[in-house]
Amino acid sequence: MPRLAAFPKAFMQALCKDGTMTVSEWINLAVQLDIDGLEWYAGFLEMEDKSNWLRFRKQVEDHGKVIPMMCCSPDFTHPDKNFRQNEIVKQKRWIDMTYTLGGSFCRVLSGQRRPELHLEEGVKLAAECIETCLPYAQDRGITLMLENHYKDDFWQYPEFAQKMDVFCALVDSIQHPNFGVNYDPSNTYLAGEDPLELLYRVSSRVVTMHASDRYLKEGTIEDLRKEEGAAAGYARRLSHGEIGKGLNNYDAIFNELKRVGFNGWISIEDGVEGMDQLARSVSFVRQKMKEYW
Repeated sequence: MPRLAAFPKAFMQALCKDGTMTVSEWINLAVQLDIDGLEWYAGFLEMEDKSNWLRFRKQVEDHGKVIPMMCCSPDFTHPDKNFRQNEIVKQKRWIDMTYTLGGSFCRVLSGQRRPELHLEEGVKLAAECIETCLPYAQDRGITLMLENHYKDDFWQYPEFAQKMDVFCALVDSIQHPNFGVNYDPSNTYLAGEDPLELLYRVSSRVVTMHASDRYLKEGTIEDLRKEEGAAAGYARRLSHGEIGKGLNNYDAIFNELKRVGFNGWISIEDGVEGMDQLARSVSFVRQKMKEYW
């Protein structure tokens, strides 16, 4: 049966920018949830100090939880080779971080969708960088998972592989036992596309999942798709919401994952309105997991 983790979506500013929440405070909140693990983020301010890595692992494990997944954002589509090489160095540090924390999965991305970047060149650059990192990950028992992402908080441009066809082209170009997909159904809406269509195309490669939900504040899906064809910024009419009350069809999603034998981690990437909302989202996903596995 898959296992369930949670991500501090509501507290990223506090943990990564202004330091108004400590990692230990997040741990103490998260371990009260009905989860098996905590998804980590490489950009927590306190992760700059390597001496904290084992300390945080112990804190989590002392509560009977683990840290299975690392969320990080390499930018592998920059035209400058030295820039890309530095991103590879950073990715390897994040792999080391994942290994030290006891995790098995470390995210990779393609990079930014720079206006001058052609499709074939972008796929080539991203694939080359990811493939360079894969032996390093394999030596440490880490699987790199490519997420169908929207945009890192600190990027100028959206994700190069945001659109389904580009994402699938990049996934198909990398064949390695330590590479897979982190599927996020909500991000597909930001691309103006169908989350289930993407899942059916990549389900055999999915190793982890982000569980979240979105709802329309106004209008229809058709309105959203007309607006978001270029995916230039978050849709004003689309908002994060409690899982199970938004646009995603979790019965169809879990039915497909069950069909292909998925047995990985599902991480709740929600709770932007606080811990009570996060707890309700956890309860919903936990119940759905019991129904399908």
